Amino acid sequence: MSPKVKENPMKEIFIDKVVINIGVGESGERLLKAEQVIKLLTKHQPVQTISRTTNKDLGIRKMMPIGLKATLRGKDAEDFIKRAFWVKENKIAHYSFDQHGNFSFGIPDYTNFENMKYDPKIGIFGMDISVSLKRRGYRISRRKKDKSKPSNTHQITRNEGIEFAKKVLDAEVI
Repeated sequence: MSPKVKENPMKEIFIDKVVINIGVGESGERLLKAEQVIKLLTKHQPVQTISRTTNKDLGIRKMMPIGLKATLRGKDAEDFIKRAFWVKENKIAHYSFDQHGNFSFGIPDYTNFENMKYDPKIGIFGMDISVSLKRRGYRISRRKKDKSKPSNTHQITRNEGIEFAKKVLDAEVI
């Protein structure tokens, strides 16, 4: 019998954050309705996203609120991402993963979530969901004293991100 090999705890991958984004394209009543949707789904207060440039064709001015986003971390992030994968029938496309293992996908209608019903006062809103993965030890790139870059062996690869989604989130990568 061979001795049981312990895995390095610094190599463990976990969810850093989940960002839910609803781009409305205009300020006003639709922005307030999108805010209600994010509050219903996440129980968190969303933050407005502001346009960086002016686009006369779309009627967007610089510094105009055009969308909303909410960032979830910890247990809230894990719970939300499992609910979102339920909506997607636990399937995600392989091209949704970037070279660092992070992944993003869209949901066309918030009423697809469990226990959500259509409200004619709100309407239909879709959303983009981005999931950022990380390993322990990335504090060295953010700390004030003795900042340094994590080694290349500590980076998460695309294949590791796919394996994480398969094992931890029970997702089928197609």
